[in-house]
Amino acid sequence: MVRNDSVELVHNFWSEVWQPPHNLDAIDRLVVEDFVLTSGGEEIVSRAAFKRWVAGFLSQVTDLHLNPVESFQNADGSRVVSRWVAVGKNAGIMGTAPNQEPIRLTGIAVWAVRADGMLLHNWVERSSWELYRRLTDGSH
Repeated sequence: MVRNDSVELVHNFWSEVWQPPHNLDAIDRLVVEDFVLTSGGEEIVSRAAFKRWVAGFLSQVTDLHLNPVESFQNADGSRVVSRWVAVGKNAGIMGTAPNQEPIRLTGIAVWAVRADGMLLHNWVERSSWELYRRLTDGSH
């Protein structure tokens, strides 16, 4: 089955979960029960664990907005890749002082999409080191 709307499915996920008001309950209908997030070489396994991870991340960034820069999918729609930018204010991200300074984090996400449109797996690489360096050495 060819999915023509996989990019739209991923953008909908970002809109509902990563844009205010950050509807974490949307995760229940958008990702599979055994969803996997691979980030920084670590795996978060299960929908419930992923929801806890998202809630933890959101507690460290005030007014987080994630904006896709460009996205495309493979021929059958089973994979989507996107470049994105997240902005917000520092509420203690990466153990730094919660000084509400502006933050900007860039990244790339690769998604596995099931034939019925449910999200299966997300591999994420992000500019964490660069953000940490900016937050700890004062060069914003």
